[in-house]
Amino acid sequence: MLYYDLHIHSCLSPCAQEDMTPANICAMARLKGLDVIALTDHNTGGNLTACEEAARREGLLFLPGMELCASEEVHLLAYFLDVGSAMKMDAAIRPLYPAEKNRPDYFGRQLLMDSQDQALGEEDALLIGALAADITQLSGMVHHFGGVTVPAHIHRGYGLIQVLGFMPASPRFRAVEVSPGQEIPQGHLPVYSSDAHQLGMISERDHALPVPRDITALLRILGKE
Repeated sequence: MLYYDLHIHSCLSPCAQEDMTPANICAMARLKGLDVIALTDHNTGGNLTACEEAARREGLLFLPGMELCASEEVHLLAYFLDVGSAMKMDAAIRPLYPAEKNRPDYFGRQLLMDSQDQALGEEDALLIGALAADITQLSGMVHHFGGVTVPAHIHRGYGLIQVLGFMPASPRFRAVEVSPGQEIPQGHLPVYSSDAHQLGMISERDHALPVPRDITALLRILGKE
């Protein structure tokens, strides 16, 4: 069994607090007794390398990810076997970014960090806007790079059911992110993650997936064919 939190934002996401640094995130996850975490910043993998290094120091399994915003303004969690694959996806979606640049005074700063929490710079692209690709296109891109997609917080803002009103027949998803007590679409695996934007929000040791300590096995249960 793996106790998890598969939806965590770092200070690269403009809506996250600036103390959501790679080392802080991983130290908090270890203190809370988690086995595996995923970093899922908005439309980018820019802090994945740093977080992977910090996770390794803390003895955590690390699942590279990102939270994609499709043109329908539906949020999809994308998970990958390794950081290299995630960064190929990062490069592929950059031409799909909104033309508008980030406004730190309005949206928040977008901080790139190393694994020791030293700032490397700031991302100037607007990361929280919708990409110029729909859920089917983005899911296909993730699959092309060996990853899986899981609809994020399906019953609240920017969630698949909240936006569309139903679970589409295509693309097919094996897992969905829900909160405890929310309805689980028939035939789908529920994933309970925090969507943490501040350190205290990172999940406690409450939810586990029945898989060994292996990223390939974790991806398989989340939806990899």
